Amino acid sequence: MNKTAHEVVQLARAKERWTSLDFFEEIFDGFQEFHGDRLFGDDEAIVGGVARLAGKPVTVIGIQKGRDLQENIQRNFGSPHPEGYRKALRLMKQAEKFKRPVITLINTAGAYCGVGAEERGEGEAIAKNLLEMSDLKVPIIAIIIGEGGSGGALALGVADEVWMLEQTIYAILSPEGFASILWKDGSRAAEAAELMKITAPELHELGIVDKVIPETFNGEPIPWAKVAYMMKKSMIEKLTELSQTDVTTLLEKRYERFRKY
Repeated sequence: MNKTAHEVVQLARAKERWTSLDFFEEIFDGFQEFHGDRLFGDDEAIVGGVARLAGKPVTVIGIQKGRDLQENIQRNFGSPHPEGYRKALRLMKQAEKFKRPVITLINTAGAYCGVGAEERGEGEAIAKNLLEMSDLKVPIIAIIIGEGGSGGALALGVADEVWMLEQTIYAILSPEGFASILWKDGSRAAEAAELMKITAPELHELGIVDKVIPETFNGEPIPWAKVAYMMKKSMIEKLTELSQTDVTTLLEKRYERFRKY
């Protein structure tokens, strides 16, 4: 039975979902985490570093939520500060220098909107990532593994291929925020979710995402390790294809991909 958009929202936010670090451990070999943006500090809401995929080096970056309250506080509930996005950009530019493909895993309700984050240039950090990713001279794959919320998600989402897991969402803002703006009533979030076209099948049909990775089969959940295996297989196939594309064509196709919106 098909789930409603509101039900998918709840599944995308479920604390039982695998995190970026869980997928890193299952999919890649020899993950080595890097820390800090070389400007202010280290934001634990974004994790990243280098690893091997099918024996080849890649740069992996993910937005990390916690499993419990203590870890969520440590990870700022998966809402990055500007230094997190600057760390991600540092890793992406390093990947470009050493000709490593970039893979990003996205799971955030949105960038952190606190006073300190704004003082340190949250908007500028996100905008800089959009600008730099659009012209990064290596293949990029972005995958929504939970919530893909607003510019906080898009800051890691300007890629040659954008994929979503089946029970995830990708939206300009939360259904609660949408309902609050449109109807001045956040309690109508379920109604808003149905209007917003935020689920993976809807966005795939609209051409916003290129691939939907199954999480269920015949209505039953697929084990996370199997989901990770499907992701890994698809990554290897797509990166093999993208790596054979010359840089000029790669960047032109990436530009056209987002331009057609």
